[in-house]
Amino acid sequence: MSAQRTRPASRRLLAVVLALTAGLALSGCSLLDVFTAGNQAVRDSDGQVIEGNDETDVFSLQVGDCLNDGEIGDTVTAVPTVPCADPHDSEIYASYILGDTDFPGIDTIVQEADAACLAGYTEFIGIDYLESRYDFSYYHPTESSWAGGDREILCLVYDPSGEPLTGTLEGAGE
Repeated sequence: MSAQRTRPASRRLLAVVLALTAGLALSGCSLLDVFTAGNQAVRDSDGQVIEGNDETDVFSLQVGDCLNDGEIGDTVTAVPTVPCADPHDSEIYASYILGDTDFPGIDTIVQEADAACLAGYTEFIGIDYLESRYDFSYYHPTESSWAGGDREILCLVYDPSGEPLTGTLEGAGE
């Protein structure tokens, strides 16, 4: 299985338009349980990564995970995870589950991901997306991972300047 990472094409303007016009068809489905012990980060009792893994299975990622995925390709099966106290490229700030329908096509998934990730951005960062210095991207299902039951969009925040992040950006207000 694989997931795809996408960065919004026309960033801020497109994101605002999509947020105002796109409706989300989200449901309460669960993420796939496709885990193997060797492809997971070590977590504490609260679920926080305390020991990263260079090949963390993409289906074991959780909100709050910090990733070193700046150099990763478009279609991925594993990503490097690290504790958020360590320098990292991005942080997962939200998860959205798409409706259980036939594969809607990548364009539809990308529109829903843009709208969903924008909708959760302000609450997480603490200021409006258009005023923030940070940007967002996301991992979303591919046609092949959809066929296996994948419906999850994972929203990531990152610094577009390429500067490493340290600690969580929750409530950063910038």
